Amino acid sequence: MPDILVLYYSRHGGTAALAREVCRGIEQVNGMQARLRTVPSVHSTITTPEPSVPNDGPPYATVNDLRECVGLILGSPTRFGQMAAPLKYFIDSTSAIWVSGALANKPAAVFTSTQTMHGGQESTLLSMMLPLIHHGMYLVGLPFTESALHRTRSGGSPYGASHVANEGSPLITEDEKQLAQALGARVSRLASYLPA
Repeated sequence: MPDILVLYYSRHGGTAALAREVCRGIEQVNGMQARLRTVPSVHSTITTPEPSVPNDGPPYATVNDLRECVGLILGSPTRFGQMAAPLKYFIDSTSAIWVSGALANKPAAVFTSTQTMHGGQESTLLSMMLPLIHHGMYLVGLPFTESALHRTRSGGSPYGASHVANEGSPLITEDEKQLAQALGARVSRLASYLPA
């Protein structure tokens, strides 16, 4: 079955929780499956290198995961209104994929988690879209026909799914779950329509 790559970094669990909901949405579309991957932390000084395989959770992403996917959904916590350094570090390593055009004409979307309501959700989502545009991907957002966008008092945006941690809680609300699943399903549906 074709895979949609859900690639994320999470430090406290909120972004990881959204990633799992995005995967549920992807797999609501017949014949499509989610491939969940993460990236290792980066540090300004090297003390102990990260293990080549995480101790728990999904495996680390490779460039081959990008080549093999029929769509890509990126997730990151907000760091001063931008994606976190570990995800950016991985994306910055994709020059060969860009040169080959391996991601061109594939659907893509983004999601984020913040500690506070005004923690930079939308600017983070927009900053995550820029490398996807450079790769020639089709960006998918959330239309206002999604009823949860009208109800939510926490995460959710037409730019992508989001979560507001409020005091560090990785527990996502029902509206946030619904929007994350809708985002996954939209990317999955579009990928199923596009030629391979």
